[in-house]
Amino acid sequence: MSSIQSTSKQRPVNIGFKWRYLLLIPLILMAIFYLIPLYVMLITGFKSFKEVSLVTMWDLPKSLGFDNFQAAFETLAPYLWNSFKMVIPAAIISSFLGSINGFVLAKWKFRGADIIFPLILFGMFIPYQSILIPLVQFMRTIGLYGSIPGLILVHVIYGIPITTLTFRNYYAGLPKELVEASRMDGAGLLGTYWHILLPLSLPSFVVVIIWQFTSAWNDFLFAVALTNTQSWPITVALNNMAGSQIISWNVQMAGSLLAALPTLLVYIFLGRYFLRGLMAGSLKG
Repeated sequence: MSSIQSTSKQRPVNIGFKWRYLLLIPLILMAIFYLIPLYVMLITGFKSFKEVSLVTMWDLPKSLGFDNFQAAFETLAPYLWNSFKMVIPAAIISSFLGSINGFVLAKWKFRGADIIFPLILFGMFIPYQSILIPLVQFMRTIGLYGSIPGLILVHVIYGIPITTLTFRNYYAGLPKELVEASRMDGAGLLGTYWHILLPLSLPSFVVVIIWQFTSAWNDFLFAVALTNTQSWPITVALNNMAGSQIISWNVQMAGSLLAALPTLLVYIFLGRYFLRGLMAGSLKG
């Protein structure tokens, strides 16, 4: 009798174990689907110019050489540095501003906070194309058109809605007693934020910095509209590599790999912290 009961208890576990492996099949297929372009880009980056064609697109290169990557790096190096100079300050500044906004909206309520918060989020739903012409005119008026600081300013402003949402939802899940205890100890607005909530904000900072870094790095619309040839980021420079009549696809693919490498490294080394930040309630409403 006891053996029958034990086997009946184990059956749901075995069924769940089988379903777990069945669910892996579509995940593996989707992973292969998304990795196919990376495979083509990688092998094309190692091929010589004569080996590149539609017929031999899936074939492995006859020999491995880094001449294409060297040529692409020599062309893209100044613009790669421009991207770093733009992305790092934009991600850090927008993250700190979003953190302060989220703290005030979640833990330091004031009259009109419930109106201001949706207005801030409204910026997430404005198509960038609709404000491009007035944005260009505004940047020319303040003297930042065609410069990297101007592009930093744009990414900071348009990153504030998502960073504010992330931090506001994260701080809303923290105990109210933390803020009340700090007030009883005489801490003000900035003191409570700096000494109490900021040390607890690492999960959300990881989420928003990765998000902002990736968003700003991959941006093309603002970059092509608001910069000149000296301040081009990597995305615009990579696009202009294919502007000639005869395109060296091997060098182009090598340059694409170099352009994608920073974001890939960010997700490879910080991806687990990104997931921890999400699980900690960063994007929970």
